[in-house]
Amino acid sequence: MMIKRLLQLVLLLVSGHAFSQGTVITYLSGTDKDHTKQWDFYCTAGRKSGVWTKIPVPSNWELQGFGSYNYGHDKVKANEQGIYRHEFLSGNIAGKKVFLVFEGAMTDTKVTVNGQLAGDVHQGGFYRFKYDITKLLKPTGKNLLEVTVDKTSANASINNAERKSDFWIFGGIFRPVYLETVPGKFIERLAVDAKANGAFQLDVYSQNLTAGDVIEAQVKKINGENVGKPFSVKADPTNGFQVLKANFKQPLLWSSEFPNLYQVVVRVMNRQKIIHQVKQKFGFRTLELRTADGFYVNGAKMILKGVNRHSFWPETGRTLSRDVHLMDVKLMKEMNMNAVRMSHYPPDAEFLDVCDSLGLYVINELTGWQAKYDNEMGHRLVKELVIRDVNHPSIIFWANGNEGGFNTDLDNDYALYDPQKRTVIHPWEKFNGTDTKHYPDYNYMVKAAANGKEVFFPTEFMHALYDGGAGAALDDFWNQMLIHPHGAGGFIWALVDENVIRTDKNGIYDGDGNHAPDGIVGPHREKEGSFYTIKEIWSPVFVDLQKIAPNFNGKIPVENRFAFTGFNQCTFKWQLVNFPDANASKTQAVIAASGVTGSNLKPGAKGNLDLALPISWAQHDALYLTAYGPDKKEIFTWSWPIKAAQSIAQKHENTSSNSAISTEEIGQNLLVKQDGIVFHFNKETGYLAQVVKNGATISLAKGPLLAGVNTSLKTFTYKKEGQKYIVESAYQGDGSLNAKWTFETGKLVKLDYQFSQQGDADFMGITFNYPEEKITGIKYLGRGPYRVWKNRLKGQQFGVWHKNYNNAITGETWTYPEFKGYHAAVNWVVIENKEAPFTVFIPDQDTYLQMLQPAREAAALSNNNVEPAFPEGSIGFLKGIAPIGTKFQSPRLMGPQSQKNKVDGQVFSGSLLFDFTQKL
Repeated sequence: MMIKRLLQLVLLLVSGHAFSQGTVITYLSGTDKDHTKQWDFYCTAGRKSGVWTKIPVPSNWELQGFGSYNYGHDKVKANEQGIYRHEFLSGNIAGKKVFLVFEGAMTDTKVTVNGQLAGDVHQGGFYRFKYDITKLLKPTGKNLLEVTVDKTSANASINNAERKSDFWIFGGIFRPVYLETVPGKFIERLAVDAKANGAFQLDVYSQNLTAGDVIEAQVKKINGENVGKPFSVKADPTNGFQVLKANFKQPLLWSSEFPNLYQVVVRVMNRQKIIHQVKQKFGFRTLELRTADGFYVNGAKMILKGVNRHSFWPETGRTLSRDVHLMDVKLMKEMNMNAVRMSHYPPDAEFLDVCDSLGLYVINELTGWQAKYDNEMGHRLVKELVIRDVNHPSIIFWANGNEGGFNTDLDNDYALYDPQKRTVIHPWEKFNGTDTKHYPDYNYMVKAAANGKEVFFPTEFMHALYDGGAGAALDDFWNQMLIHPHGAGGFIWALVDENVIRTDKNGIYDGDGNHAPDGIVGPHREKEGSFYTIKEIWSPVFVDLQKIAPNFNGKIPVENRFAFTGFNQCTFKWQLVNFPDANASKTQAVIAASGVTGSNLKPGAKGNLDLALPISWAQHDALYLTAYGPDKKEIFTWSWPIKAAQSIAQKHENTSSNSAISTEEIGQNLLVKQDGIVFHFNKETGYLAQVVKNGATISLAKGPLLAGVNTSLKTFTYKKEGQKYIVESAYQGDGSLNAKWTFETGKLVKLDYQFSQQGDADFMGITFNYPEEKITGIKYLGRGPYRVWKNRLKGQQFGVWHKNYNNAITGETWTYPEFKGYHAAVNWVVIENKEAPFTVFIPDQDTYLQMLQPAREAAALSNNNVEPAFPEGSIGFLKGIAPIGTKFQSPRLMGPQSQKNKVDGQVFSGSLLFDFTQKL
């Protein structure tokens, strides 16, 4: 028993000794935006300057009330310095090396420890740098760290590449600062190359090793279980690095769909004693760029569904946290994205860790926004970029700058530090076998398929300024990408509206006019309508069913657009639902029946998903189908109405009233009375002028008006036909409109209309006026809850939706979903207002509801590309609606769905039922 205890004690001591030989990290600052430490701080100019005070580190000092804000386009920029002081203890460092590490500081950083210069001034704002401060530390007592940060660099090329750019430019120590303590003999860094076939190469860079030392590596699973046997090499003190190789049989591969990670534990040993030990996560995977073919991961052709991501949070600028990184990656994955481009600088290393663990392909980028670093700066910064990030399996390309900011002398530097030899790209140009054209129009997409051999993936497209781009027109673009013989996807601009909260302007959100509100989500990640459009279009489960026909047999055409996942690894759940009526207080659908089905479709295959619905399926209101991935998270939910809008309207057409219809003429007004409600018509215009209920006015007026077309009244007639009273008006001009109102005892008031017009139309249909200031909300049965555009119809779910009035401007106010705009497939709508609510039933399945006109952006574009046309009326019932463009392209350049509505004399007809009997 005593011997057993002694053995346990020895093992504990050995394991403790081995653990102590790891690198020790001691944070001098906080770790992120939510966990900071106060340092002494002095700002030389601008706000709160000229006095010593405190500042949280890490942070951008503008967001803490110091200095001045600047956007990269500003002609005149502030040039304050920030001077930091912080005292720290170093502890017992005998026989050890201590490095002082900065994860990032903007922009030129001078560091002294105990009054002595730690090394050269570091220039470049987005890169990790470190100093060996071992000899500068005191053996006992406190050490004084002093850091002077110049917001503007003394190097012109740094300023050109980083600070004359299309994004906010800040100052300060914005990423963590820490001490890195290692033994005298230590592993400096690692570079891993792990192939899909199990071939493993490890470049080990070490310092101060001597003859007799051994470098040993052991690959493990993330849970610590050994994979294979350890492998080693004798240290060669004359070499800068040494290579260890091994082979592993059928490792689990890393991809965006299955981000399997391993770790390698690397030790410097001497006579079985561990001198230094480090761990590095990695993934087995192989990347290939095949000319005139495509981009391949682990032998599978890959379509990159990506977005550009700035490192940004409105209260803290570029100082972020793991929670923010995790939120952003989860949002991307929720949109069924599989890739992200770092724009336009390397992110926090922690963000790449999250991409590794959750599965996103990454383009990592050297800063260079339309301007390049000089050779002296560039060679150093490429090295700092690559040696920090080389081991992330998520990184698939290195980007050597952006949009002309390419120093071609640096193109070959990346391979010096990357044993995987990832492809280097020049985002926006043809280079190195790639065509990364920025903002191609639809015709370029078509022509790119026929021209050249470059692998085609725009690294910026579908510019999402305000509510334009992103999901709008993506359907046409993506269909073209999928038939491109050597297409590899693309990256939407951009993920986040980069609107900063100005501490110098009472906390307003500032997007520098229309420069920064480019996101699919808002500054705090508020989801725009395009979020859900992208989610549907980029779903790896493609559902090819537009509507449910009467002969529907429960089989839904599907396609597996995964690269590695079989549908047998997914789950498919269906629901038959019934909706509450318009007069009900609730909006939630009632699930009448549900079930689960499956499929064995392999990646790339097409087939049918048999839901095996009950024979009573047609009695219900709608069918929902939800697909879940292997991670049990929703891929998308599709929805189809089962009952026709006409049958829903007919269900509500009859009333319990038996009162007779009466009329009265007062001057130019015709009054029709039904069920105590008086409808006022203007005989000179033919329009409904107002509705009066119990002596109170409901201000619905000036309709039906043919939207956007000049017409004048030709005839206005009114007559009694049996138990009915008919009011008809006919208009002619640039188009024609015939409107027929039917008042009948025991039925809702009905409007039948028929119109035609010539040429191409932004929109077509009829409108009414109702005072915006009196509208409080809407409830409707249709697709929602977001508004739609002609070229952004996907992503919305069929159901009953309620929205309170708001005057949201996409990209400026972030109260989503927006109230104003076009709404699709509306069967009925309740107009909630300050007078008396009323309901309109729409027996036509494909009618759009226009609700008011969206407010104009404060910094609207002069080209109006992202401000689609709207009828002058406030409430419209339309057969066609307008598309929306992007910052750089009008809708006419964005593909078939983005064209105006072609009418050319076609006759359109529809009906509306009005119910003004609802109680207040």
